[in-house]
Amino acid sequence: MSGLSGSVNLKELLNYPLVVFASSLVVLWLALRLGILIRRLQPVPEDERDDLSVVTSASLTLLALIIGFTFSMAVSRYDQRKNHEEEEANAIGTEYVRAGLLPAADGSRVRELLTRYLDQRLLFHTVRDPRHLEQIDRETARLQTELWLTVQSVASVHPDPVTALVLSGMNDVLNRQGYTQASWSNRIPVGAWSLMVVLAICSSILLGYAVRRRAPFFVVLPFLVATAFFLIADLDSPRRGVIRVFPQNLMNLSQSLQKQ
Repeated sequence: MSGLSGSVNLKELLNYPLVVFASSLVVLWLALRLGILIRRLQPVPEDERDDLSVVTSASLTLLALIIGFTFSMAVSRYDQRKNHEEEEANAIGTEYVRAGLLPAADGSRVRELLTRYLDQRLLFHTVRDPRHLEQIDRETARLQTELWLTVQSVASVHPDPVTALVLSGMNDVLNRQGYTQASWSNRIPVGAWSLMVVLAICSSILLGYAVRRRAPFFVVLPFLVATAFFLIADLDSPRRGVIRVFPQNLMNLSQSLQKQ
């Protein structure tokens, strides 16, 4: 239970990139100071200094590779969220047009529901408050059910290729919402973060232990690594990051429908 609680707490922490930056900067700076303290208590023998330099270089190289790999994961997830937002806007816009093929009353009903549904999808991309998000999810699910039942009832009365096309389009609208939700929940695994943190701490300790004398520029490493952690956490945090997916396609669609 304690391991699960720690994992949950770490996931919550990763939702706040600035906290990730500040905490990692402090931890890595303390690790560097710990390495310097160990060197003072147990200096490096001259005949082992070359070996220590090799180990330190190898650990820093491995840290750089892990950071690069994790950054690539964050970028791919960010791009995935952007692509799904565009696809969802296209699906809703296409179904809105196809609704005009239905009988007048049913088509108007579907278009009204799609407009309200679009408003909820816009809120999903912009709201941060968890309780408000729960309300949005419930309203979205209710509108999805109502949309599907409306189109299904028309298809049962008019089982022709036109209604089949509208039914297929509605299925695409519902699927795209599911893909979007999944991409927003697809975060970098906690294990990858844990590996990066452990490597960064070990590298900072080794660097502090390897230096011959106190040098101010060695604090650059904790700052650079903390900045990299901040950027990764920012890209991987859909709601709290500075770099977030702006629902431009959904907003353009909403403005276009309001003009009609």
